[in-house]
Amino acid sequence: MSLTQDGLAPGRDRTALIEESILPTRANQRPIGMLGYAWIWVGIAVIIATYSLGATGIQGGFSLSAVALTILLANLAIGALMLLTADIGTEHGLSFAVYLRAPFGLHGTHLPAVSRGVVAAMWFGIQTYLGALALNGIGEYFLGFSNWFLWYALFAAVQVANTMLGIKSVERLASLAAPAIIAISAWMYFTLDGIAQTKGLNIWTFRAEGQASLIVLFIANMSFWSTMAIDIPNLTRFVETQTGTRSFLRRNRSIFLAQLVALPVTQAMIAGIGAVSFIATGNWNPVEVIQADAQGIALLVLLVLVVLAQWSTNNSANLIPAALTFVNLAPRVINYRMAVVIAGVVGTLSFPWQILDNLFVFLGYYGAFLSAIGGIMVADYYVIRRRRLNVPALYDPEGQYRYGRGFNPAGLIAWVLAGAIAAWWSVYAFVIGFPLGFLLYLALMRGLVLSRYGQGELESRESGDYLAASVGMDWVHLGGGRFSRIPCGSGSAGEREDL
Repeated sequence: MSLTQDGLAPGRDRTALIEESILPTRANQRPIGMLGYAWIWVGIAVIIATYSLGATGIQGGFSLSAVALTILLANLAIGALMLLTADIGTEHGLSFAVYLRAPFGLHGTHLPAVSRGVVAAMWFGIQTYLGALALNGIGEYFLGFSNWFLWYALFAAVQVANTMLGIKSVERLASLAAPAIIAISAWMYFTLDGIAQTKGLNIWTFRAEGQASLIVLFIANMSFWSTMAIDIPNLTRFVETQTGTRSFLRRNRSIFLAQLVALPVTQAMIAGIGAVSFIATGNWNPVEVIQADAQGIALLVLLVLVVLAQWSTNNSANLIPAALTFVNLAPRVINYRMAVVIAGVVGTLSFPWQILDNLFVFLGYYGAFLSAIGGIMVADYYVIRRRRLNVPALYDPEGQYRYGRGFNPAGLIAWVLAGAIAAWWSVYAFVIGFPLGFLLYLALMRGLVLSRYGQGELESRESGDYLAASVGMDWVHLGGGRFSRIPCGSGSAGEREDL
């Protein structure tokens, strides 16, 4: 089962490196348009933990406007970085874990990829737990029945089933959920502002006595999205792409609205609501604040927001990324549907209700190692390869990405060193891990690897032989481990270039 309903390859053979869902997507297998992708990111950005980011800024002694602006700018910065890694999906149609075979090796990819996959599964558990609490609140109020774990199991099963249906199903949910989320969030803001006014508080002039740093808040927001910054090709490989142009702006035009508008504006809005909640009541969680007084339809609307937010985030930001890394781990035995189930199980076994008690410690440490992966990816894709990638070799057990027994020492050493140093100063994890991973990888790759193993596609750095969408071509698996480049939109491999 592929993520698109029409399949990803003419052949269904599976090997230790090939499975249908992790093969490159063709241009005509990318159904998500600009608006659909933006709706997905509205849903992704509505995470309950975001409320606490806004409250943290208020506690630090800053005004609501300063907090909202800082979070907006931080998300603009991380959105710009996402655009860089997103091109791996729009250009070559590759998933995150498969691309990592280039900088880390055919087997080395599993260490960083699975680390991201497990984190994504944990986030699935956290989000499902929060949604289950909301569902339990609905059941308790309207049915007189309370059992949050039963709601957790049911909610998890529904999300897993929905994600199994493919990327188009995920987009449909987002297009329904996002407008509702925006409307309900606006209602929450005015409700909380009303509570503040009854206490004689002006939310825009309120200042706490804390002394924090806006720089720390800025970096914390970037670390918050370090996961999506590195594995965003999992989504962009399904976004409509203008082919036949080497212009980065034209090729990626369908993703700009999401990364530079939907993400930063929605994130700033949600964090702002958390800030207003803290100003009005001293509690950063507006769901708890409003739930304490809401009744009937108002309570139902509030809890529906929570459910929609968790559901729309989990599909695209957690289940799909986790599933694709698990498929990549053992393509011969794990298919996409099985991997989605595995992600759900791993997320539950992580005891997400315990992680929530130490959420920001969790964010800091995993953000350190994942930000280093981001730096390595950008260095490898843009500097070492100049976007020219020998895609067939990514699926060839004896190809150039085998390095030494399947492991690239440059990628692995750079990742461990940069991640460890960033984790040591976890408050500044992203701004340390990303550039350090970038620089260490370049130095090690040029000093230890290129001279020893060579990199075939580097011989054609200025040609279009290893480009895809830029030159109007698709990578297509013919079966038996054989690949071809054919013109985008071609229904057959009649004009192919076999590789």
